[in-house]
This record gives sequence, structure tokens and C-alpha cells, in this order.
Amino acid sequence: MLDIPINGDSIKLGQFIKLASLVATGGEAKELIAEGVVTVNGEPETRRGATLHPGDEVCIEDACARVGEPDDDDDYFDEATADDDFDPEKWRNM
Repeated sequence: MLDIPINGDSIKLGQFIKLASLVATGGEAKELIAEGVVTVNGEPETRRGATLHPGDEVCIEDACARVGEPDDDDDYFDEATADDDFDPEKWRNM
């Protein structure tokens, strides 16, 4: 089962199954949820806006994913907030 980290403390069911790639489109998510094919923690869920929290398990038939802990990993480069002596004009003119 895949753990899919989310931003924040919760996520809506329809959003999560798209994020976890259990469905390709929002329309497909809406249809499968309405049909009762989607289960949350082993129980059928028919509310697209049902709130999920870390640890919840969502399945569509044999494909399952677990809501992971929020992803607070700050290991990315953001030029707008970088604190260094990089001068883009210097490099642009080389």
C-alpha cells in the first residue's frame, strides 16, 4: 500500500484519490464514489467531500493508498528566498 503525503492535516476524498492516482479525472472519482465502489478504512464511502486524515486507507477495488503525514520537507531550492551571493546578471553576461 502506498503512503501518499498530503499538505495540511486533512484532505477531501475526491482530491485524495486523484492525488494518489487511483483515478485519472475528477469525473471518474465522482462516479466511482457515488456508486459506492470507494472504501475508506474498509467501509464504503459515498461522499466525495468526506474528510480524510493521516492513516486513513482508501481503496478502489484492489488499488489502495494510505493518507500519509503532511510533507514538511523543505529540501528544495526557491530562488526568491535563497540567501546567498548569487548574481544572475553576472552569469547571464558570461
